[in-house]
Amino acid sequence: MTRPTPVRAARRALDRRVAETPASRDLTVDLLRALCIGVVVGWHWALSVIRRHDGQYVMANPIADIPLAWPATWLLQVMPVFFLIGGFANLVAWDRAEHRAGPFLRRRLARLLRPAAVFLAVWAVIEAVAAIAVPGYPGVLSYGLILVTPLWFLAAYLWVVLLVPLTAAAHRRAAGPVVALLGAVVVAVDMARFGAGLEAFGVVNTVLVWVFVHQLGYLWRDGMLESPHRRCAPAVAGLAGLVVVAALEVYPASMVATEGAGLSHMYPTTAGIAALAVFQLGVVALLRPLLSAWIRRRRVWRAVVAVNAVAMTVFLWQMTAMLVTLVVVQAAGLPIHPEPTAAWWAQRPLWLAVPAVVLAGLVALFARAETGSVRRPLTTGNG
Repeated sequence: MTRPTPVRAARRALDRRVAETPASRDLTVDLLRALCIGVVVGWHWALSVIRRHDGQYVMANPIADIPLAWPATWLLQVMPVFFLIGGFANLVAWDRAEHRAGPFLRRRLARLLRPAAVFLAVWAVIEAVAAIAVPGYPGVLSYGLILVTPLWFLAAYLWVVLLVPLTAAAHRRAAGPVVALLGAVVVAVDMARFGAGLEAFGVVNTVLVWVFVHQLGYLWRDGMLESPHRRCAPAVAGLAGLVVVAALEVYPASMVATEGAGLSHMYPTTAGIAALAVFQLGVVALLRPLLSAWIRRRRVWRAVVAVNAVAMTVFLWQMTAMLVTLVVVQAAGLPIHPEPTAAWWAQRPLWLAVPAVVLAGLVALFARAETGSVRRPLTTGNG
């Protein structure tokens, strides 16, 4: 019998996972995860204005140069959605592990850290070889710090995973009060930071805000947003919070960092991200019936399964693909426009196509570190 090619074997495995999908699984969670990965990668590649600053590549975004573009960031800044999904999936996994910290953490940390370990190991080898082969090689961090920007997310997410035994227990005892208390503390910490000038409190909220957002995912998982008025409530409350944030001089209106702004909501993380998470949870709840109908189409679901199987690999290697593209574009003698001019916009298809080809090769090389840890069939709970 002829042995199937790797591509054919991968297709068969994908078809098998699609066919094994339980009817009771909430496919909208998987759809949102895949969409968010697409938004993050597409934003970094196509909506970044790349410049050299003090020898470093920096990636500004054009939001500040486009009039009234900042409201778009209330939907396109999708990092809170990742943590909402994480809360949903981690509570499922916690229940599946029968509330035993050891089995839960071993499984979750393997899925997080194995692809990251491969990423770091490969880059360590590249750096060692470059240091030997290239005289005076300064190291990638001296010019390409953007390479490791995805790791901040991994660190924040690792933190909330480690806390699941505590946060899940608190949720099951008093779900609403715990979320309300966390939200109140986040607001109080920002008041201390900006009202009293205690900048160190920014670090406190960088920790607490993501725990708060993750806790909101627990509410979603336990069906606490099923009724129509409960679906509307977080959307309205979150939108009101964002309006207040945009009106206060201390905060930027944009949820992504913009040039010239003295503050970014993302780091140190502010209460603005907490308000954004509440709003986005409401939007997800309101769109869920529509998304649920769409994701039931086999072709859509097949694409979502394929993306989610390598989501962490894509997330980790996306900036490597960007860095390789920078080298290719410069070697080809093409300009890298430092401002969002008409010529910059005209290049956007290039900055989607070339990194996509590079990333496809990287995923083919390194996805096994991730897919090897998720060979089990899809289950009912998205964990």
